[in-house]
Amino acid sequence: MVDSRWFVSANADGLERAVRIYCFPHAGGNPRSFLSWQRDMGEDADITVVCPPGRLHRFREPALTEVVELANGAVEAIAATADRPFLLFGHSFGAVVAFEAARRLRDMPALRGLIASGCSAPALLPTRRVVETARLEGREFTEAVGFFGGVPPEVLADEALQELLLPNLRSDLRMVARYQYRPAAPLPVPITLINGADDPHVKEVSVEPWARECVEEPVQHWPAGGHFYFDGHPEAVTDVLRPLVRAARGVISNMGDHPVGDHVELI
Repeated sequence: MVDSRWFVSANADGLERAVRIYCFPHAGGNPRSFLSWQRDMGEDADITVVCPPGRLHRFREPALTEVVELANGAVEAIAATADRPFLLFGHSFGAVVAFEAARRLRDMPALRGLIASGCSAPALLPTRRVVETARLEGREFTEAVGFFGGVPPEVLADEALQELLLPNLRSDLRMVARYQYRPAAPLPVPITLINGADDPHVKEVSVEPWARECVEEPVQHWPAGGHFYFDGHPEAVTDVLRPLVRAARGVISNMGDHPVGDHVELI
């Protein structure tokens, strides 16, 4: 079991599965929403979700304000628990954080790949829409975030629910609006891209620069649906994850010669 305040896990049975998948939620996302994917992954991999300060059991901790702070904190926790091959998965805002984490973990032999979902290439971020939305307040903010999807209609119609549920979303959007991309050497691990075919926020042209971020050309998947294409259809993600997990399992026998906690750079 992963024992860290940075994570929530669905691994209630205590099994030591061969691969771990660290998931980074979207802006305002509940980390627990990814735990249901464990059912699809079965005994192939552990779904472990990053829980930042200010969320769930960490609600008393001050929320972070910068993407690099969030990435650095997650990286320290991952490096301390990376006792087996692992993949990084992030959706939307979470994909940006996962990308920055992958850069810091790039020299760890246990890192086997990055899966970026619902996200334009980091070099193009933040988008103008995100920057403009992050500046809004009240009803204007609520209407603007409706463009991205993922906000239930009952929340859009109820101001009391908005005050309760939208502060985390606003905080995360402001974080990514301040994001500053810095060029760096391409990642040595594969990058897999998953984007909804009807996503109004992410288009083919906006994912093309992802090719600069890795040595090999990224593999792209375009399942049906919008920005939250996996809502009600977790197989849109888990069907992609399973072959990546099988590939990661192939390096288990080679990990014994490498200390998993070395070569972590917090930049």
